[in-house]
Amino acid sequence: MNKTEPLYHTSADAFHCDFSKQLCMGHLGNALLNASDMHSTARHFGMTYLWTQNKTWVLSRLAIELEDIPVEHDKYIIETWVESAMKYFTHRNWAIYSEDGKKVYGYAKSIWAMIDTQTREPQDIFAINDGKIRDYLYPDKECPIKDVSRVKTPQMEEYTEFKVQYNDLDVNCHLNSMKYIDHVMDTFPLDYLRDYQVKRIEIAYVAEGHWGDTLRIYHLAEDEQHYFRVTHMEDDSSETELSRLLLKFKKKR
Repeated sequence: MNKTEPLYHTSADAFHCDFSKQLCMGHLGNALLNASDMHSTARHFGMTYLWTQNKTWVLSRLAIELEDIPVEHDKYIIETWVESAMKYFTHRNWAIYSEDGKKVYGYAKSIWAMIDTQTREPQDIFAINDGKIRDYLYPDKECPIKDVSRVKTPQMEEYTEFKVQYNDLDVNCHLNSMKYIDHVMDTFPLDYLRDYQVKRIEIAYVAEGHWGDTLRIYHLAEDEQHYFRVTHMEDDSSETELSRLLLKFKKKR
């Protein structure tokens, strides 16, 4: 473990695990986001400070790649760091370790934007606290997985639907970033998930979901690769794309 920043300790609580006692993907994703929030808040460019400036962070792209998944009662550690920052976007990475640091569960990469909470327009990241974020960049620290992508999806016809409810919302009153993973995982039959586990998840976020929206999840499977598009039906029967996902699975041991 090449430690450059404080480590965030957490655990795979029983009620965050699935029927196979593995940590649910949505809860793992939320643990990554929690570590990011604590990391950025301690350095004065987190959500708590940004809200006082009518600004917030929004997740643009995310990739999580796993060699293994924590199981019930496992204690694990998350290390997070900012790799680079530009005027409107920043790249944040994570490493996920066992509590003793000897086992690597996996890594994750992401791209974030800062927006104005009222206009929804992109904001200059370096205008926050005189560009203090520059003091916390680690461009040379390795995160040995493929970069996040725009996630290109093929044409898809089959879909399921769900309605955005209270428990789907985040602090910005939008469909929580990790709820996309939860709802996508709900489309798989249990027999498949008994035999296969997630190897890599990629998500490209395009637009925001809101309370009461009825969303469609389009799905196409190609071997162990599964493509998804999440869309919102508008009043004129057109569809607005909210996100694209690619999930890759591997056979369980």
